[in-house]
Amino acid sequence: MCIVALAWQVLTDTPLCLISNRDEFYRRPTAALAAWSDSPIVAGQDLESGGTSMGITPSGRWAVITNYRDANDVREYPTSRGHIIQAFLESEQTPIRFAQALEKQQCEYAGFNLFVGDTTQAVYMSNRGEAPHALVKGVYVVSNGLMSDPWEKTARLRKRFTQEFLPMLQLPDLATAELNAAAWDILQDERKVASELLPQTGISLEMEALLSSTFIQSPLYGTRCSNFLRMQAQQFTWLEKTQYGEQKGDIVQQQLNIEA
Repeated sequence: MCIVALAWQVLTDTPLCLISNRDEFYRRPTAALAAWSDSPIVAGQDLESGGTSMGITPSGRWAVITNYRDANDVREYPTSRGHIIQAFLESEQTPIRFAQALEKQQCEYAGFNLFVGDTTQAVYMSNRGEAPHALVKGVYVVSNGLMSDPWEKTARLRKRFTQEFLPMLQLPDLATAELNAAAWDILQDERKVASELLPQTGISLEMEALLSSTFIQSPLYGTRCSNFLRMQAQQFTWLEKTQYGEQKGDIVQQQLNIEA
């Protein structure tokens, strides 16, 4: 499932600032954020279907994907959406060219929202109703509907990300620990949306309510990890916080120099 908020070219010293939650069934086998042994990719890894939901490379490429929720879509799809991220990160196509090529094959995948980018261009598309387009300077938030859908869940995250978090990044003497704590506080927001404001995606009202918070918890499904990624000074800094299981609360950090 997942939710993503990103600021593209909003801050002078931080062309990309991104926070996200990865939501999935707890039983699904995954690997934590790390450099892949057989690829330039730095990312977590889906050990069931392969690929990943978010990743970066030393060439300055980055990408993140969310599911598009439509319970009425019961088709079987031949390819995992996680392979889209891997394919972009390992390719040499510009973000817009990659997305345009993907659009021609988008029916092979279950519903998704996709951001792909590098140091100079960011692109968004969804195979459920949004053609690939390059992003202008701004803040973008998407969950499991189209980015243009008026979901209260995404509106709440946008407000906190824009009004609380981004101003902190511009404070010259702000301690790193304080900034990181703010990211986790925003991503761990468990407030549910009022029933009259919930989207209708084909699931029960009870499930819509469960999935309406930024941070999701239930016995079988919920937020597995939270992420805070920045691109600045020719370097990626990525923190991943485990939100479930024996490693709950553990934070992995990866710093990756971007090749000139």
